[in-house]
Amino acid sequence: MNRRTFLTQTVALAATPLRAADTSDSEQTAILRRIQAPSFPKKDFDITRYGAKAGGADDCTESIRKAIAACAAAGGGRVVVPAGTFLTGAIHLESNVNLHVSGGATLRFSPDPAHYLPVVYTRWEGTECMNYTPLIYAFGKTNIAVTGAGTLDGGSDEAHWWNWKGGARRTGPNQNEDRNALVASADRNVPVAERVYGAGHYLRPNFIQPYRCTNVLLEGFTVKNSPMWELNPVLCTNVTVRGVSIDTHGPNNDGCDPESCTDVLIENCTFNTGDDCIAIKSGRNADGRRVNVPCSNLIIRNCDMKDGHGGVSIGSEVSGGIRNVFVENCRMSSPSLQRALRIKTNSHRGGAIENIYFRNVTVGQVAEAVIEVDFFYEEGEGGPFKPVVNNVVVSDVTSTKSKYGLYLRGYKSAPIRGLTVSKCTFENAAKDNLIENVESVKMSGVTVNGKTL
Repeated sequence: MNRRTFLTQTVALAATPLRAADTSDSEQTAILRRIQAPSFPKKDFDITRYGAKAGGADDCTESIRKAIAACAAAGGGRVVVPAGTFLTGAIHLESNVNLHVSGGATLRFSPDPAHYLPVVYTRWEGTECMNYTPLIYAFGKTNIAVTGAGTLDGGSDEAHWWNWKGGARRTGPNQNEDRNALVASADRNVPVAERVYGAGHYLRPNFIQPYRCTNVLLEGFTVKNSPMWELNPVLCTNVTVRGVSIDTHGPNNDGCDPESCTDVLIENCTFNTGDDCIAIKSGRNADGRRVNVPCSNLIIRNCDMKDGHGGVSIGSEVSGGIRNVFVENCRMSSPSLQRALRIKTNSHRGGAIENIYFRNVTVGQVAEAVIEVDFFYEEGEGGPFKPVVNNVVVSDVTSTKSKYGLYLRGYKSAPIRGLTVSKCTFENAAKDNLIENVESVKMSGVTVNGKTL
């Protein structure tokens, strides 16, 4: 990077004292101590005992519902999907129920929108509303899980769900009018019960959404062909996502999106997605500020990120704030992976993003930047809610190919603060680091294309 460019584009360079590493390590230890996966009684409820038939031709929705009801009434246990393909509509979990999709089993979800009615209380791109139920849903439950080595197939393709995204290649009705109307209604503080979508509208459901739940486990299964976001815990506490494989490339097919959650562990997962691999969120604009719950205390470790817009993204729906995120020992690489760490926000979203630790990450190649913090996402500057990004710590990160090593764009009126980058090597970067309106940068042992900064 040209040193003159660095000095003129940066608001201030200073070795601002940051919190000591051992302080962050002790916080991480405390978070891990609190996160405990739920356990379940050793009782199994095989869905075939309640009428479910394998083969993928018979609708098993009612049989699965009966098995879940029986399991809950008995005090909990596992609702078991045995080997075979089972066709279903929406599945709603109850407290103390583990939906276990066995190895060799596929739950194939109907692509018919009518099978995801009546509408439920949900969040769509960070705004609460009444909409199609997620494919697997729970509201206000305790001790729930989806586990097993089987496959969850969302049944989506360019003729089902994905076409609702709209765009140059997609004809017919799309989500754009509904999306704009939903955000506008939240800006006017219309009650959530009156923000009704579902039939006759085009807001796609997310795949798995526990909402206001406590003690959540998602483990072992494979997800493919999701209508939209895949794993989307909202306003949940004590969430474990472990050993899940995400392989779906539809529009907005984010892999795992914790929203306004507290104490979340994501580990040993593989992401190959049509959007962000992991995206941490906390609500959009006025609605995010109304709910006003940050996403906090997240640990992401030992994961593999392949295709996607970002390996770990923070935002764009971030109005409730995000704090205390630890990303460690992950591997990220693909010509179709755009960024490794991506923080995206603007002056309409606002929100405070603080204490982000991105450490011991091996990046092969990304198409854009290894580390990106961008205040100009979507609406950009000009709104009344200036974003705050403070204390981003990047250390022991290597990359072999990218456009930028660092791409950092704050506002003159609201610079990025407290950034530290240490012991990082960015090779084959096509362009110099872009650093605009970043206050208090601390760099040590950073090498770009063989030159130490």
